[in-house]
Amino acid sequence: MTPQYDETTIRTLEWQEHIRKRPGMYIGKLGDGSAADDGIYVLLKEAMDNSIDEFMMGFGKKIEVVIDQEKVMVRDYGRGIPLGKLVDVASKMNTGAKYDSKVFKKSVGLNGVGIKAVNALSSSFIIKAFRDGQVKEVLFSKGLQQEEKEVVPTDQPNGTQVTFHPDETIFRNYRYINDYVVNMIKNYTFLNAGLVIEYNGQRFHSRNGLRDLLEENLEAEPLYPIIHLHGEDIEIALTHGNQYGEDYYSFVNGQHTSQGGTHLQAFREVLVKTIRDFYKKDFDPTDIRASIVAAISIKVEEPVFESQTKTKLGSKDIGPDGPSVRTHVSNFVQKELDNYLHKNPDTAEVLLRRIQESERERKAISGIKKLAKERAKKANLHNRKLRDCRVHFNDNAERREETSIFITEGDSASGSITKSRDVDTQAVFSLKGKPLNTYGLTKKVVYENEEFNLLQAALNIEESIEDLRYAKVIIATDADVDGMHIRLLLITFFLQFFPELIRRGHVYILQTPLFRVRNKKKTIYCYSEEEKQQAVELLKGNPEITRFKGLGEISPDEFKNFIGPDIRLDPVQMKKHESMAQMLEFYMGKNTPERQDFIIDNLYVEKDEVA
Repeated sequence: MTPQYDETTIRTLEWQEHIRKRPGMYIGKLGDGSAADDGIYVLLKEAMDNSIDEFMMGFGKKIEVVIDQEKVMVRDYGRGIPLGKLVDVASKMNTGAKYDSKVFKKSVGLNGVGIKAVNALSSSFIIKAFRDGQVKEVLFSKGLQQEEKEVVPTDQPNGTQVTFHPDETIFRNYRYINDYVVNMIKNYTFLNAGLVIEYNGQRFHSRNGLRDLLEENLEAEPLYPIIHLHGEDIEIALTHGNQYGEDYYSFVNGQHTSQGGTHLQAFREVLVKTIRDFYKKDFDPTDIRASIVAAISIKVEEPVFESQTKTKLGSKDIGPDGPSVRTHVSNFVQKELDNYLHKNPDTAEVLLRRIQESERERKAISGIKKLAKERAKKANLHNRKLRDCRVHFNDNAERREETSIFITEGDSASGSITKSRDVDTQAVFSLKGKPLNTYGLTKKVVYENEEFNLLQAALNIEESIEDLRYAKVIIATDADVDGMHIRLLLITFFLQFFPELIRRGHVYILQTPLFRVRNKKKTIYCYSEEEKQQAVELLKGNPEITRFKGLGEISPDEFKNFIGPDIRLDPVQMKKHESMAQMLEFYMGKNTPERQDFIIDNLYVEKDEVA
């Protein structure tokens, strides 16, 4: 039967309905908080961006952030929203002061949408404006106004306060991970020297901008002192280490553009040109950029981002009357970096040796790489290891952020996942047995070892992390000793040769249930001993309890429950104070008495907890 199509089928959505129906258009993916770019962090960022913009315009040196029981409060001490426009600012699309470039010249948010998205996607949203001895408060729920309180006197200083609770019907099973919040807040302070942000009682501030950012994120002493360059509306800090890969932190108007954009692309290109010109040698770009750690921040009038979440700059020009982004970045780097290297010959000598060392290693494995690529190509043609997703077959760029790849071991486990996955967005890579322990090995092993060569080819990360084919790389192994060991070996491989995969939050561990508790009416899957006990009490009587020993024991029909919308993922994270080299040496190096003591102590703790 042909669906009805007439005047009755045409409807106009209210602003809050549209946001709630299509949240991805406004905040990107929803997620559960396990990834740094999940929607709940975008809500926090949108609430904070208005406060940051006030600081950038010279108003309010402190911002307070409190997250308690998943409820978020952001309070700034800027000018405060004009009281008569408080309702409009919170609930009318395309309403705000940022269209007037004299008020907000180089703002993070320009289209008046961000705070409305927070409002529409929160079960509770309260906004207060303190201005000239008066305060006004308006309450909303899911974007609908509930109460507008009268203006009353106050002795509180000027500013704006937003309190919201993300709607649990949209953000299911979500949680704020403290490390992600702290990292976001630190980035704000690095980019706004002099700003103080108090988060749950902790005080964050920075005096040296991007230099502080690099020092905070370096895991070991750099090869040479951090080069810190300042210019009009541009700031750059860079150094080199001994790790593999390239590590960048890029920002536009204080916004962390995690996917880079025109400014980062220009920096990577001009860095190569400047180094070649300085040393008068035609170095390969990969040798110049190998092991680099750099941060770039620029300010652009009315920036154009490639999505509402502002993770990638699309602007080609600095402003209506300014040069292109490429020209601005190129001119600055060519002049300032060249001057620095001439004035600091010791640094120039260390950098030259690092480039030459990378060149020697690259040439030493060039022959191996050629053979490895041919093997990987043949293997992919026969589809022996990789079951890809349709997004890549159809070259659907819009859905790449939804893609994930499960790395699993064994035919039964990979078979279950392959049969139950979403073939549009989920791929499967099957390991054959335990992978090699790569700690202390050189990158030759990536090409000489068939498993790692094929995995690298499947992920498409040989040349650059920017070419990664999947947003999430999910390690899916059994929750037993062998499965834990495989996890460690894979994480070691990524940390050793592709650390930016972990730094940028692409690597996860799949949680699968340990128990199934059921009676005739209900089935509950439990991920811990505690959850099992709760399920037994809930179902009462004598429910059937099944202990899953491996992924292969879970039928494909059941597996759909665990890798669908309610998938549970643990992000693989590195604490900022942890040294990668020390951590790998402790866990994956030669057996030591210290490690044996650590295992014994933690084994007893785990046994006690289970008992």
